[in-house]
Amino acid sequence: MDNVLFMVGDFPVTLATAMAAGVAVMAVLLVIGLVASLRTNRARAEEAQAALARSAELEKHLAGLMQVQSEMTGRMQTMSEIFGSRTSDLARLVNERLDSTSQRVGQALQESRAKTDEGLNKLHERLAVIDRAQSTMTSLSGDIISLQSILANKQTRGAFGQGRMEAIIGDGLAPNAYSFQTTLSNGYRPDCLIIMPNDAPKLVIDAKFPLESWQRISSATTPDEVRQANAGFRSDIAVHVKAISEKYLLPGETQDTAFMFVPSESIFADLHEHFEDVVQKASRARVVIVSPALLMLSIQVIQALLRDVSMREQAHLIQKEVRELLGDIARLDDRVNKLQAHFTQANADIGNILTSTAKIAKRGDRIDAMDFEEPQRLAGE
Repeated sequence: MDNVLFMVGDFPVTLATAMAAGVAVMAVLLVIGLVASLRTNRARAEEAQAALARSAELEKHLAGLMQVQSEMTGRMQTMSEIFGSRTSDLARLVNERLDSTSQRVGQALQESRAKTDEGLNKLHERLAVIDRAQSTMTSLSGDIISLQSILANKQTRGAFGQGRMEAIIGDGLAPNAYSFQTTLSNGYRPDCLIIMPNDAPKLVIDAKFPLESWQRISSATTPDEVRQANAGFRSDIAVHVKAISEKYLLPGETQDTAFMFVPSESIFADLHEHFEDVVQKASRARVVIVSPALLMLSIQVIQALLRDVSMREQAHLIQKEVRELLGDIARLDDRVNKLQAHFTQANADIGNILTSTAKIAKRGDRIDAMDFEEPQRLAGE
């Protein structure tokens, strides 16, 4: 046992030493194993405690989750009930809106249909008016063609101007204030004679107008043709004015001024715009060129003069009526004065009656108050 087994440095290792060292090592190892086992057990205990804590926490968490789940279930039920009621309300509102919308759409369609029918009726009426207007235009075109054929013939054109003048004069004057185609003392026959009031000379109206010369001006295309047409028109107007002045201006029988009637306002306007010298020459020859409007105005003036003369002729009758009216007014004034006197007397009588009633009322008040202290004064009153 004391044999040295080996040397560790200067220390000899014997068997006993080795066995003691082995026992020590085993004891150390055992202690280390125990410590390790204790540590392991402690760690396991700690892990078990941690597991228990985690399980408690998990149970607590699960309980919270279960509570939240129950709460969520309750809320979901509440939400489902709310959604159900809201859905029913929404369905009801949608149905109501659809019903009202369908009703409005139906009403709008009916109104639109009514308006469409009305528009179609108006369109049919307008189409009928257009058809009538078209037929009228067709008839007018035929009338224009016939009018052109009338104006193309000198005799028919003169009859057209004569007819228009006669229509204007016939509409404005009484039948006894004019005459057509009356022969003068020199044998000539003017188109119209206007009988002036107070035995004044008659007014001559001539309805002839050189329309051929005017039409040549309208149909001229070159400057030479226009110049020749203007010269021809001036010459024809001068000849016609001279004929009127020499044939129809008779001292003591006709007025010293005659009318030359132009049956168109446009020709009259162009005549004054482009042929002012012709109008001035006719005026110096005491021939006035008149259009339908001017002739109508002149006829109205003559009608006013005739009416004034008629009123002057009836002036004595008017004076008689005025005198009788003044007599009626005087009698009315007398009767009003008498009525005023009656009213004045009635007012005085009413004043006396009011005085008596006031005295009676005062006596009644004194009797009611048993006031007999002043009998003399009451007797005097």
